[in-house]
Amino acid sequence: MTDTLIKPPQDAEDAPAEIEAVDRLDNPLADWLTVPAQPLLPAWARNWASVRANTGAFAKVTWWHTRYHSLRSPKYAAKVVGYSARGAFRGGRRLWPVLTAQDHSAGVKAMRAQAKAKPDDVTLAAQYVLAHRERTLARRWRWGTALGLASAAAVALNYASLGLQLAASCIMCGGLTAIGWSDQARILDHSTPPLRIAMDAQQLNDALRATGLLKPGKGDDEGPKVNCVMGPLRDGNGWSVIFDLPKGGGKTAADVLAKRTAIAAELGVDEIQVIMSRVRAVAGGNAGRVSMWVADDDPYLAPPNPSPLEQMDTFTIWDPIPFGQDARGNRVTLPILWQSMFFGGLPRRGKTFSQRLLTAAGLLDAYVRHYVADFKGGQDWIQMRQVAHRLILGAEEDAILAFKALLKELLAEMERRFSILRGLPTSICPEGKLTPEIVKRYNMPFILFTVDELQEAFLAVDDQEREEIINDMARIARRGPAAGFISNYASQRPDAKSVPTKLREIITIRYSTQVTDQTSSDMVLGKGKASQGADASVLSEEHKGVGVLVTGPASFVTVKADMLETAAFNAMCAKGRTLREACGQLTGDAASDPAALAEATGVTVSPVLSDCLAVMRHSAKLHTVDLLARLENLDEDYGDWDAERLAKELEDAGVKRLTKQVNIGGKNLAGYRREDIEAAMPAELLNAR
Repeated sequence: MTDTLIKPPQDAEDAPAEIEAVDRLDNPLADWLTVPAQPLLPAWARNWASVRANTGAFAKVTWWHTRYHSLRSPKYAAKVVGYSARGAFRGGRRLWPVLTAQDHSAGVKAMRAQAKAKPDDVTLAAQYVLAHRERTLARRWRWGTALGLASAAAVALNYASLGLQLAASCIMCGGLTAIGWSDQARILDHSTPPLRIAMDAQQLNDALRATGLLKPGKGDDEGPKVNCVMGPLRDGNGWSVIFDLPKGGGKTAADVLAKRTAIAAELGVDEIQVIMSRVRAVAGGNAGRVSMWVADDDPYLAPPNPSPLEQMDTFTIWDPIPFGQDARGNRVTLPILWQSMFFGGLPRRGKTFSQRLLTAAGLLDAYVRHYVADFKGGQDWIQMRQVAHRLILGAEEDAILAFKALLKELLAEMERRFSILRGLPTSICPEGKLTPEIVKRYNMPFILFTVDELQEAFLAVDDQEREEIINDMARIARRGPAAGFISNYASQRPDAKSVPTKLREIITIRYSTQVTDQTSSDMVLGKGKASQGADASVLSEEHKGVGVLVTGPASFVTVKADMLETAAFNAMCAKGRTLREACGQLTGDAASDPAALAEATGVTVSPVLSDCLAVMRHSAKLHTVDLLARLENLDEDYGDWDAERLAKELEDAGVKRLTKQVNIGGKNLAGYRREDIEAAMPAELLNAR
């Protein structure tokens, strides 16, 4: 406490000029009047969330101990019986000298010895007889009292209620067990608590000191320690702590984040269980303050949660999109307006499923127009033909040409929109961007531009065409958001050639599933992100659908994405078509695609017709060998088909070829024309186009 000076009133002549505060050294009340600096409640009891976390943890531990010891109750009962028997033996051995009046026996024996030594001494003989009688009377009285009490207790218990009988039995058994107890005795087994780590401040300091983040002590001095602003305390299924690094050590919060793996090893857990982040000034932090949460177990191995979008009838893209949950079970949402997104990672880690969540949200908003390019050409995106204004499947030459034309179409639409927006008054367009009113009044729906397996487009062209495609996509990602363009790209090869820096560095939201190393992680998430703690290389093969999400320069979180299976996604495509038909927003390829019309109207179409039209959507004609290759890429079941079976199946479906030979690039080989296959579609579909 500082020496505060209190000035006296002006008219107090005899008052001293200054009065010293209560912490004056010779003030006997100084210690009593000093206000303690410590808070009244412990850290865990200062907010409701901490109280709930600790209460929940106590309940879980109690329930675990209850089950643990209940299973061992027969063993405990046997131990109690054994200790009771030992207690009865020990009690009987201690009670026997009392009942037999052995406290009198020594005197009786002494009198008898003296009487035998002096048989003529009448006095000694009389004393011996008296002592012997007293011992006999004592034995009778004690045995009588014991038997009387035992009989009375037996009679009382005989007429007592069952509850009293049980209580008396327990008391007697407990008493006998207590008598039979020894220092080494143990009835209950030593149980291991369910917590993998019992974290405390000492353990945290030891871990940081072992990793070189705290200076070692000298002699008995342990050295500098962190200042725990909060905790460690139970927080959900783990431990939470916020601490400040000591001053003078030259270490920062960034240094702590960079040593996540080493800290996890010192704490005895996997690095996936350690979630760390800086506490910024806006949250009351500083450059040396770290928030750490250590999970009891791997928090991402639980089954995925179904996407809430699956149960929705409509959704507005103006709202954040439900995306997944973090390690603590908190809901993670993505606001994608005015943003661009990139998804990366190794194959078969749930990258496409995560990317489709954003497209699925756009399906439920009729005022979102979809442009989709799937360079893998499989089943993941094929049902977007029901909704997409433009849909490209595969990475063949005709698909690449269609994609280049799609980019030019998007650029033209972007310039058209900017021209309209520039001409609108500020009362309608106050920020130079789309508003809900502009979207409907001027028919400018948001454009969700989705590209999967982006690397295939770059690898299928020469350097000049590749540079042209990169420039066009970069322009869309850089300038398009203000005009309502939302870019949604994905690639499974996070290298400089597959994900060019010019395109990667202007994308605002990034998500990476498992990658091989930190360099690959930084390729997807941004340079230096791994050193900040955003490292997708720590994920394992079991972490399907789990990735690191970066939403800003210093904002990242590891997310278990919601599950939206292909069947559910296909059903949402049909729902999205219905929504667009109702408000006149079904346009482009979806409005004229015969397979989509068949699915929408319930007309039965042979699957081979539908699949052939899907793989030939960018080609007027194909050689049979190429058609079979594309069908196999679309569906593995076509792998056993040959030219004869394909011809028979198409003939049975009603295909009549005007010519069996087609000329493509100067090669005249057996093949099919798309118009012949389309002509085999039901008449009502052809008339509806």
